[in-house]
Amino acid sequence: MKTKQFSIPSYLKALSVMVFIIVLVFFLIVGKGLLVPLFMGGFFAILFTPFSDFLEKKRVPRTLTCVISLLLMTFTVAGLISFIIGNMVSFTKDFTNVSDRINTVALEIDHWTHSTFGINENFASKMDSEAILKFVNENSSSISAFALNAIGSLSGLVLIPIFMFFFLLYRDHLTKMMVKIYRDKDPALVKIRITSLRKIILNYISGVGKVMIILAILNITAYSIIGVKHAVFFGILGAILNIIPYIGPLIGVSLPVIYSFLTMDSLIYPILILGAYQVIQLVEGNFLTPKIVGSNVNLNAFITFLGLLIGGSIWGVAGMILVIPTLAILREIFDLSESTKPFALLLGEEKEEEKENKQTDETIN
Repeated sequence: MKTKQFSIPSYLKALSVMVFIIVLVFFLIVGKGLLVPLFMGGFFAILFTPFSDFLEKKRVPRTLTCVISLLLMTFTVAGLISFIIGNMVSFTKDFTNVSDRINTVALEIDHWTHSTFGINENFASKMDSEAILKFVNENSSSISAFALNAIGSLSGLVLIPIFMFFFLLYRDHLTKMMVKIYRDKDPALVKIRITSLRKIILNYISGVGKVMIILAILNITAYSIIGVKHAVFFGILGAILNIIPYIGPLIGVSLPVIYSFLTMDSLIYPILILGAYQVIQLVEGNFLTPKIVGSNVNLNAFITFLGLLIGGSIWGVAGMILVIPTLAILREIFDLSESTKPFALLLGEEKEEEKENKQTDETIN
């Protein structure tokens, strides 16, 4: 006698997925203060795992290797934070002649519009340079305050280093736990899967770090040749912001453009900065990221952009940074099971062989 299998209607499955998404978003919003440091600590732990493994091979105790990795991460991040905030605070000192610069630009605009179109709007006489100078000074300090708040949310005060330390210390216990959870699977296969996921994150983070270093060198070189003051700061900041796809590079180039427009005596400098930005982004998009980062984050552009919007609305700047590697991990997890492979296909790019097969089918038809 055959037993009837109970099947859930498709509309109930869709409803359950929607309910799960709503509960998940609610959980992410409510638990932001704990989850952001937890995720950041996990990514830092993965980044320093090879260093800890290297020290342990030299017979250094695991606790000591975790402490050394933690100190190295803390000093690196603290030095970078102090460098960024110190430079942003000093910007106010460079805005002493902004009013004269604005008047000069307004006169040039009046002369160009009058000679070209025969229109004389007298922008120079209508413009209140003192009010603009006050606005620039106030916003320069607010920019540094915003940077401090954003960095404070990313650092998670003391939670990030604490989570990082425990992740490094108990990384083998986490692997054993996953083996126990999937005890119906081959333990060796489960360990291989966990190792592959760890390598994906590590390759992504290290690849992005290498791209940042190269971009910083290119930015500093270009800004120094152009003659922009604080070229080192603008170059490093632009490289760091490149970790946020689409939005980060635009913010990174807008700062030196606005700064050069307000403090330098010619409009050619902002134009040269934009030209250098276009060339560097062309090199980064076509050579650096494909060759260094490779296919570790094989996400399609729509999912990446949508993830940035959702991550930014839920967790702010931290969400925009964490959402890309998190989606990459989810794509790999979904790809492990036949039942969840459609979700992996939704997140990922279409493979080249699939494109070729589609073109072949279209040609045949």
